[in-house]
Amino acid sequence: MKVYPHTNSRVSSRKNQSSSVGKFGVGVYLDYAATTPVKKEVLAAMLPYFKNEFGNPSSIHSWGQIARKAIDESRRTIAQFLNCRSEEIIFTGSGSEADNLAITGLIYRLGSKNRPHIITSAFEHHAVLKTCKDLEKKGLAEVTYIRPNKEGIIEVEKIQKAIRANTVLVSIMYVNNEIGTIQPIREIGKMIEKMNKLRKQKIYFHTDAVQAAAFRHAYLPMDVDYLHIDLLTLSGHKIGAPKGIGLLYFRTGTPLSSIIHGGEQENGLRAGTENVPYIVGLGKAVELINKKENSNLENLQKYFIDKVTKEIPKVYLNGSKTERAPHIINFYFKHIEGESIVLGLDLEGVACSTGSACTSQSLEPSHVIMSIFNDHFRAAGSVRFSFAKQTTIKELDYTLLKLKEVIKRLRKISPYGGKNDH
Repeated sequence: MKVYPHTNSRVSSRKNQSSSVGKFGVGVYLDYAATTPVKKEVLAAMLPYFKNEFGNPSSIHSWGQIARKAIDESRRTIAQFLNCRSEEIIFTGSGSEADNLAITGLIYRLGSKNRPHIITSAFEHHAVLKTCKDLEKKGLAEVTYIRPNKEGIIEVEKIQKAIRANTVLVSIMYVNNEIGTIQPIREIGKMIEKMNKLRKQKIYFHTDAVQAAAFRHAYLPMDVDYLHIDLLTLSGHKIGAPKGIGLLYFRTGTPLSSIIHGGEQENGLRAGTENVPYIVGLGKAVELINKKENSNLENLQKYFIDKVTKEIPKVYLNGSKTERAPHIINFYFKHIEGESIVLGLDLEGVACSTGSACTSQSLEPSHVIMSIFNDHFRAAGSVRFSFAKQTTIKELDYTLLKLKEVIKRLRKISPYGGKNDH
């Protein structure tokens, strides 16, 4: 990681949550889709389980039972949030692990005698895509990758047409992590249920809901019955819990095999001593979602989209303007590489990204943008900005000011000179 001369002053300003706009004195964090800070209420709930209530939840003595009770309470909180049974929640080490368990665990359990068929989208998170490709490589499954339309939406009809006699799983993300578009999960689930009534082999439906959970009330229902899903993935660090904790919801009767072997924790589906403090933190973060709304985010998003597209030439929004979660915006800036924009803004104390943090070390263009537009220039020139409820208009105005300066400077030195359409 590069260390810049202004790092200390910027970190200091972040500690003070300052909104001043000095040269390097601002810490404007607009990468909440990558990760969020641990909420103070979450940290307070976790602390006792690091030191005082440190028992192993599998132990039968009182120390262990205190830890077990804390896990059970978190499980109940999350089950209420998803409208499911407590025993249908499996705690994992991350959202990626939960995705792996949902897909690989199902295929392992069903067996590969008839080369089971999976349907997913071409712009899923790599935790889904790479898992599917690994199963293909091993000859354990066949996979169909559905491309989104130009609005960044997976169409129900395309999934229905792709279903085969050996189809066993459909996995479609709820909110795309790079461009923020909302997928028609309920409609897909209803279609699959209807198809299952005519089939011998049931099709199971999984959704990676990592980017959706924080917006349950106003935008995105999380009721698993309403969504008609069998498997759902969540990640703690996207909603104010720490990194290193996630979960998989699995509907009773869904066949799963463990992919981590050892103990019998988590209904025998995830071996390893439970991470009690982090599970407590995840439960608390979910509880806070139930109590707090994010209504201001939609206004912030509209404000920033309008400002950027009107005040900066040759910039285009990636994905639908209406069917999107309120915290993610992804712009294509013509004639410039997105990475240069990210680095230029970072020097001004603004954090954003070119896409998923999980693939930031890759030199490949965004697979999300490529799946929609099949345009390497667009994929290389796209940047994601993502908000949280603590984001302010003042921060967005500062970002816009610095963005204009960065874009102007980079276009001057662009090899395309602003003339070529690409």
